Amino acid sequence: MSDVCASELRLPGIQAVVIGASAGGVEALLNIFAALPTGFALPIIVVLHLPDERRSQLSEVFGHRVSVPVREAQDKELIKPGTLYFAGPGYHLSVEQDRSLSLSQEDRVHHSRPAIDYLFTSAADTYGSGLLAILLTGANQDGAEGLAHVKQSGGTTVVQDPSEARISVMPLAALALHTPDHILTLSRIAVLLASLEFSPC
Repeated sequence: MSDVCASELRLPGIQAVVIGASAGGVEALLNIFAALPTGFALPIIVVLHLPDERRSQLSEVFGHRVSVPVREAQDKELIKPGTLYFAGPGYHLSVEQDRSLSLSQEDRVHHSRPAIDYLFTSAADTYGSGLLAILLTGANQDGAEGLAHVKQSGGTTVVQDPSEARISVMPLAALALHTPDHILTLSRIAVLLASLEFSPC
C-alpha cells in the first residue's frame, strides 16, 4: 500500500486493466486517460454507473479525447488489445474465460447495473495475476468486494486516494475490506497506466 514515485510504478506482466467509478467518475477518467500514450497496448474495460434510461455517450465523449479506440462493450465481443471498452447502461458487463465480453440483465448489485463487482470478479477469474483493477470516486460500496477478489486472485489493486476523490464513499468501502497494492492520486494512476505500455502481454 503506497503512493510511490513514478519510477517505482512499473508492473510487469499486466494483460488487462479494469476500472470502476461512480459519481465524479467521468472527470476522474478523463484525467487518467489523457496521459495514455498513442499505441497503448492493453485492453481497458470500464464500468461507470449510468442511468438505465439514457443511451450512453461515453464512447463519443472519450473517443474525442483519448489516443486509443473507444467502444461500448458488445455481447460476445472478443477483447482486443489497445482498446477502451465502456459498459453500456442497463446491463452487467463481465469477462468470459475465452476473453470475450458478456452482457447480462441479472439483478442489480448495490442498486447498480452495470455493477463494478460483476466486472472485477469475472475479470479476476479470467486474468488472475495478469489483471490490474482500479477503483475510483463514487457514492456507494460497489467495487469493494470485486477488488478484494482481484487481490485474492493474484491481481494488482489500486484505490484512488479518498482524500482526493470527489466522493470518497467508494474508495473508503474498498479500503475497509482489503489493503490494496497502491493508494494513488489520479495523476499517479495516470503515470501507472502509461507505464504499462512497456509491460509484456
